[in-house]
Amino acid sequence: MTTSATTEDDRAGTGPGTGSGTGADALRPHAEDAFAHELEALAAADDRPRPERWRLSPWAVATYLLGGTLPDGTVVTPKYVGPRRIVEVAVTTLATDRALLLLGVPGTAKTWVSEHLAAAVSGDSTLLVQGTAGTPEEAIRYGWNYARLLAHGPSRDALVPGPVMRAMAEGMTARVEELTRIPADVQDTLITILSEKTLPVPELGQEVQAVRGFNLIATANDRDRGVNDLSSALRRRFNTVVLPLPETPEAEVDIVSRRVDQIGRSLDLPGAPEGTDEIRRVVTVFRELRDGVTADGRTRLKSPSGTLSTAEAISVVTGGLALAAHFGDGVLRPADVAAGLLGAVVRDPAADRVVWQEYLETVVRERDGWKDFYRACREVSA
Repeated sequence: MTTSATTEDDRAGTGPGTGSGTGADALRPHAEDAFAHELEALAAADDRPRPERWRLSPWAVATYLLGGTLPDGTVVTPKYVGPRRIVEVAVTTLATDRALLLLGVPGTAKTWVSEHLAAAVSGDSTLLVQGTAGTPEEAIRYGWNYARLLAHGPSRDALVPGPVMRAMAEGMTARVEELTRIPADVQDTLITILSEKTLPVPELGQEVQAVRGFNLIATANDRDRGVNDLSSALRRRFNTVVLPLPETPEAEVDIVSRRVDQIGRSLDLPGAPEGTDEIRRVVTVFRELRDGVTADGRTRLKSPSGTLSTAEAISVVTGGLALAAHFGDGVLRPADVAAGLLGAVVRDPAADRVVWQEYLETVVRERDGWKDFYRACREVSA
C-alpha cells in the first residue's frame, strides 16, 4: 500500500524558505506553510512528551501524516495513505536520533513523506540537499564566501554552512533527496556526521557538534539509471523504511483522486467528480502493465521499461484535466488522458511501443465499457 494523498490550502502566510512572498503566491508552498493551521491545531492539542526541540510529539507527528480529527473539531488531512506502522517506525526512528532512509521505487511518496516529517518535527522542511550526479561534497558539508576568504583568510565569517551543518547547529531535521544519485565518495561524507554527530572543519581546526534535535532523512531508490549503491558503512548508519506501491486498486484510485484534486485547485482547474471512471482506467492500465498480468489474473502481459508509478498516474490525470478544462467541456474523458498515458508507457520508442500495442489489442479492445478509451488510445498511438 502507500504513496501519498494530500490537500493543500490557498492559505496566505510567510514561512521558512518563502522569502518575501506568501504561501498563496507560491506555486507549491512548503508543507509548513500550506498546512500551518493543522500544525498549529496539533501543537495546541498535543499534551504528550516531545523530544527536545521537536515541535510536536511523535504521536502528533504520526497524526499529521496519517490524518484524523482533533478534540476541537479540526480535521487533519492525510498526507500519506498506507500502513500506519510504516509512519510509526519512521517517526520513532527520528525520535531515537538514528538517521532515516526512505527507500522505494520512484513515485512512492518518499520526497513527500520526507518533507512532511521535517515540517512536523522541526517546523522547517527547507534544509534540503538535492542529490544529483554532480552534487559536490560542499553541498553536504559547507562552502566558502570567496570574497571574504581571499580578503581575510579562513574564518567562521567566511564559512557558508550547508543545510546539514545548519541542522546540526540548530537541532533541526535535514533532508537529503535521491541519496543514491550522489557520487559514492560524496555520500560517504555523511558517515562521520551520522556516527560521531560531528562535522570537522579542518581549515579552522574546529568542528561542529550536533545539538539534540538534529537528525537526517534521506530518500533513495535502486530502480532508476544513474544510481550509486550505498556503501555498507553508510547504510548501517540508517534505519531503512521501505515505502511500497499501493496494495489495492481502490487505494491507488483514492490517492490519485485526492492528489489530482489538490493540484487542480492550486492551478484553478475544475474538480473531476465525473472523471472517476477515467482515473480508474488509468490506474488499472498502470497496475496491469506494472504487474505483468491483467486484474483478473487470466492474461500475462509484457511490462514496459518505465516504473508506471502512482506519481506518474497523477501526472497523466492532471494533464488530462487541464486539457478538459482548456480545450474541452471541463469533463475528463478518454481523449484527455490518452496522450499522457502513451507518453508514460512508451519510454523506449521501439520496445515499449510493441508492449503498448499488444496491450491495446489483446486487453483494452476486448474490455466491456472501454470502447471510447480504446479508440482514443488508438488514435494517439497511430
